[in-house]
Amino acid sequence: MLEAQADFYSRIFFPYLKEHKIDTIIDLGDAFDRRKYVNFNTLNQAKQMFYNPIRDNNMNLYSIIGNHTTYYKNTNEINTMVELFEDYSNIDICWKKPELYTFDDLDILFCPWINSQNFQESMEIIQTTKAPILMGHLEIQGFEMYKGSVNNEGFDQSIFNKFDIVMSGHFHHKSSYGNINYLGAPYQMTWGDYNDPRGFHMFDTTTRELTFIENPNHLFVKLFYDDTKMSVENLSDLSFDVENKYVKVIVQNKDNPYLFDMWIDKVQHNSPADVKIVDDHQHLDLLDEEELLDEAEDTLSLIQKFVDSLDIKSNKDGVTHFVQALYNEALNT
Repeated sequence: MLEAQADFYSRIFFPYLKEHKIDTIIDLGDAFDRRKYVNFNTLNQAKQMFYNPIRDNNMNLYSIIGNHTTYYKNTNEINTMVELFEDYSNIDICWKKPELYTFDDLDILFCPWINSQNFQESMEIIQTTKAPILMGHLEIQGFEMYKGSVNNEGFDQSIFNKFDIVMSGHFHHKSSYGNINYLGAPYQMTWGDYNDPRGFHMFDTTTRELTFIENPNHLFVKLFYDDTKMSVENLSDLSFDVENKYVKVIVQNKDNPYLFDMWIDKVQHNSPADVKIVDDHQHLDLLDEEELLDEAEDTLSLIQKFVDSLDIKSNKDGVTHFVQALYNEALNT
């Protein structure tokens, strides 16, 4: 995972910034995942792949505190970014309350994670600011936290109607509705991210155009095995782009165990990070490819299918939202 992230920054992110002469980076929160501690190897790698190149290339980073980078849940007083990077002269950390910044004569309001301590002041600043752009780490109702998991907690969308453009971190799934844009995570991190675009955005302060630059590195791959469509003779013609990737092999037909073992050996020979085989299906001949994908879904999709199968006569949506909330809480605890 660290190698994939390092490859993204060294081969995609920083080359793009240099090519387009960009020297200002805005981090919308949760640069680190653990609220209460940091792994020293992770910290070292983060500095090598991200923070040091920013400094070495005379770039400036504006970092907004998110819920995963503040130690307490009711205050931002102790947070990862201040504790680790306050001595970096090129890093400006927004953590106490919403702050107004100006870039190329364009006013942008930065909004850190809102909690019980800064709630009142944050609401007053949001309501009274004349800035047309808001960037923050926000929890807004009606947006997908992960693909297929809609958030029903937090702020009503109408609170942010006054802004021309709202950009937020927090939710890993990239989505937009009206003036609100969740920019998503820069890379895939779990099977729930399978086939879900990741990357970063360039914001033009003159045209106010927001451009998505997709990360082409996909860490999670699904392969289908069907030995009715292959033979030992043509096995050598097959190739698999799975190096350092997490792989699920979905077995459609397996009539030749010897051929299957050879096929799996070839997958393994291409150095995947992990391989899981899904081959306990029945009546696979009755399923199309889309249905087979569903047979190897992520945890959230499995939970949804379980709820759908329950004999509930009313408020099934309520049960779904409740179970999704429990799942999201488990991920974030």
